[in-house]
Amino acid sequence: MTSSTVLQAATTPTMYFVGVTTGKSSIMKVFPKWSDILGLGAQIKGYDCALHAPAEDYLAIVRHIKNDPFSMGALVTTHKVDLLHATRDEFEYLDPYALLCDEISSISKRGDQLRGHAKDPITSGLSWEAFVPENHWGNTGGHVLCLGAGGSAIAISVYAASRKNKADRPAKFITVNRSEGRLELLRRVHKQLDTDIEFEYILNEDPLKNDALMAALPPGSMVINATGMGKDRPGSPVTDNGVWPKNGLVWELNYRGELDFMHQAERRAEQDSLTIEDGWIYFLHGWTQVVAEVFDVQLTPELFAKLDDAASELRPR
Repeated sequence: MTSSTVLQAATTPTMYFVGVTTGKSSIMKVFPKWSDILGLGAQIKGYDCALHAPAEDYLAIVRHIKNDPFSMGALVTTHKVDLLHATRDEFEYLDPYALLCDEISSISKRGDQLRGHAKDPITSGLSWEAFVPENHWGNTGGHVLCLGAGGSAIAISVYAASRKNKADRPAKFITVNRSEGRLELLRRVHKQLDTDIEFEYILNEDPLKNDALMAALPPGSMVINATGMGKDRPGSPVTDNGVWPKNGLVWELNYRGELDFMHQAERRAEQDSLTIEDGWIYFLHGWTQVVAEVFDVQLTPELFAKLDDAASELRPR
């Protein structure tokens, strides 16, 4: 644990942020503005854990939130799967997406209940809809190549499978990951879905093989960096020589850090007619959904727009 202060009893309403490098996140500057807009009178504190931290680290923060009356809840990034696996018995309620995806991104309290929600299928869907054209998959025949199989990959694939219009669903969704355990979890989740999407799972950590997978995609495909590379750890899952799908969609789930993957795509954007999206809209939807859950706020489109405007003033450039 690198944020020992988080375990001290709070004296004002406090929301926690469980991540890897929380101090670098824009939310540390954005949250006070949101607290003022929403009239919360609350503060935010970060809790940094190493990737795949020991179970006792996750138990410490969850039990602190559960037992401290001024601890209101938390947003969880990066550790969504590992945290739930370590602390499941602490929760009195898990929402249907948490049960399906076997992860939580939101910790909140209602009365004596500690509640866990997996908000990412909702927030990834809102973010997807912000830049993927209607009927895109039917019009292009494109596939999805998702590099990384963590919580975001699970959520995005669940959202894609939920699209009612066949033209809004990719025919194929390929996930690549460097560890078999996360791929197996993804398989278990996908087996519970009623979908016609063909899912493929590839165990790999060689960027050259990722290049080959990307080069084989049909035009109009989407390539997602869900590895955390370029933020939580250095580098990119593809090389500078990677061939991007023509008229493709590139989704960098990070909005801060070196963003090597996104910059690689930007260098080919004009030649390959790429549409590139970073993680800022995902960041906004992810945080506003969890803040609303933690503080029991009704998040209307008008309120989201107000929070968006306040956050955008502080967006890293």
